[in-house]
Amino acid sequence: MIAVENISKKYSGQTALAPTTLTLASGQTTVLIGPSGCGKSTLLRLLIGLIQPDSGTVTIDGEGLTAQTVEKQRHKVGYVIQEGGLFPHLTAMQNIALLARFLGRSESSVQQRIEELSRLVQLPADALSRYPSGLSGGQRQRVGLMRALMLDPPLLLLDEPLGALDPITRSELQSELKEIFARLEKTVVLVTHDMGEAAYFGDTIALMRGGAIIQTGTLEDLLQRPAEKYVTDFIRAQRSPLPPMPEAQGL
Repeated sequence: MIAVENISKKYSGQTALAPTTLTLASGQTTVLIGPSGCGKSTLLRLLIGLIQPDSGTVTIDGEGLTAQTVEKQRHKVGYVIQEGGLFPHLTAMQNIALLARFLGRSESSVQQRIEELSRLVQLPADALSRYPSGLSGGQRQRVGLMRALMLDPPLLLLDEPLGALDPITRSELQSELKEIFARLEKTVVLVTHDMGEAAYFGDTIALMRGGAIIQTGTLEDLLQRPAEKYVTDFIRAQRSPLPPMPEAQGL
């Protein structure tokens, strides 16, 4: 279980995240959603220790995330960003294996894990020898996910991982990711600005505005029991019904 207790963050006197308390249930997917600048990515970076809170605590499996424990705790967390955040001068395989090799894992165990993950995310074997520039957007994202899962962490954080992809690739990866989350039973925190994506992935949705969580609950909670008018306005603003499909001819 991951517990966030009263954490906050300011930059140059401006509030990026107001004091926030949140519990992330083990094996569940929590989606942080809201407009740009609402604090969702700041909260995610605090969870992995990339930035330090001005106040409050983050606890992962009963152990606090502090300057003294952050390196150890990061090994319990996989982190995925747009386009995978890959090092351009390393091949896909080198990107995936980087931390495991740094920690001194045996080459045989590294190779075995890469083979397992390649099957899991459906990455072609020949893609492992390519550099990021030679991979498609979907393949780069798969490699980023493999790197995040390399140490088999209990917690997986994803910061708008599909935002830069074309609609077809995004839809395919959404389906694959949901299946992977269910199969691995990881605790997942996913940041998005898309309510459809939040509804698709989220066991729990946390809607944010102005550095604060406005409401946390299921999609039904947000739809049927909005905490305030902003919740309804945000959902309505994102509704975009599909255009009518043309009638099939000659079938």
